[in-house]
Amino acid sequence: MHIQDKLDNKVDLIECPRDAMQGIKDFIATEDKIKYINSLLKVGFQRIDVGSFVSPKAIPQMRDSGEVIRSLNLEETNSKLSVIVANRRGAHDAVEYDEVDILGYPFSISETFQKRNTNSSIEESLQRVADIQAIALKNKKDLLIYISMAFGNPYGDPWNVEIAYNFVKKLISMGINKFSLSDTIGVSSPESIDYLFKNLISYFPEVLFNAHLHTTPNKWEEKVAAAYKAGCRSFDGAIKGYGGCPMAKDKLTGNMPMEHMVSYFNTEGIPTNIDLEKFNHSMQASSSIFLSVS
Repeated sequence: MHIQDKLDNKVDLIECPRDAMQGIKDFIATEDKIKYINSLLKVGFQRIDVGSFVSPKAIPQMRDSGEVIRSLNLEETNSKLSVIVANRRGAHDAVEYDEVDILGYPFSISETFQKRNTNSSIEESLQRVADIQAIALKNKKDLLIYISMAFGNPYGDPWNVEIAYNFVKKLISMGINKFSLSDTIGVSSPESIDYLFKNLISYFPEVLFNAHLHTTPNKWEEKVAAAYKAGCRSFDGAIKGYGGCPMAKDKLTGNMPMEHMVSYFNTEGIPTNIDLEKFNHSMQASSSIFLSVS
C-alpha cells in the first residue's frame, strides 16, 4: 500500500516560519518569534518548521532557535516541530531539545548548491546524512531529507528525473523514509512536478514525499494542483509567501503562500485539519512580524 493511500484525500500542511524568517537581515526579536510560533501551534498544522541549528555566521536570524523552542507552549497542540541541521554538530545540538521531533537536512542534487548551502560536496553530504541519521535514531528523532534543487538549478549543473531518482534511492538505502522535494528557486512546472512526484511515489510506495515549492505570485495554483494530482499529500508553505532560500541566489523566489493552499484545498473539499479562525489570527500576527522588518 502506498503511504499516501493511507492518508486518503486528506492533506497535511506544514507551516515554515524558519524558511520565512531566515533571509531577513534585521533581527526579529526572540519574544516576537515565540509569540508568532505559539499562534501557529493552535492552527492545526501537521508540522511547524521552527528553526535551525546551523552556524549563526551563515544564518544569523536563527541564532536564537534553542531559546525559541524552549519557550513554546506545546501543551495544546498536535503539531510536530522540525529544525534544520547541516552537520553532526548541528544534529547534536538539536537532539538536546525534547521538543524537536524531526531533523531536516538539505541534500542538494546540485553540486554547486550543496557547496554553497552546507560547505560540502555531495559525497561529503552523503556521509553527513549517515552521521545525522545515526544521531537521530539514537535520540528517537526522525530525519527528513530536503532534496534541494529537485526540479533544476541556476548553475548549469546536470539535472533530470533520473538524477533525482538515483539520489533518493541511495538515501532510502540508508534508512531514510521521509523526503521533501524542494523547488528551491521556483523553476518547477506542472509537468516536472507531475512527473517527479508520480514516478517517485510509484517507485517508492513506502516513502513519504512532501512538496516544498517556491513560486511567483501567478504560478502557485498550477503547482499545488499538479503535486496533489500526482499523489502528494504533504505540502510546505509560509503565510503570505514570505521568505525563500538566501543561499540559492540573491533574488529570492517566495515560499508557497499558505493562505492560498488553505483556500484551494477548502474549495476543492479536501480536508486539511486547519482551524480557519486561528489561522486568520496567525495571518494578522504575521504582518507585525514581517512588515516591520521588510
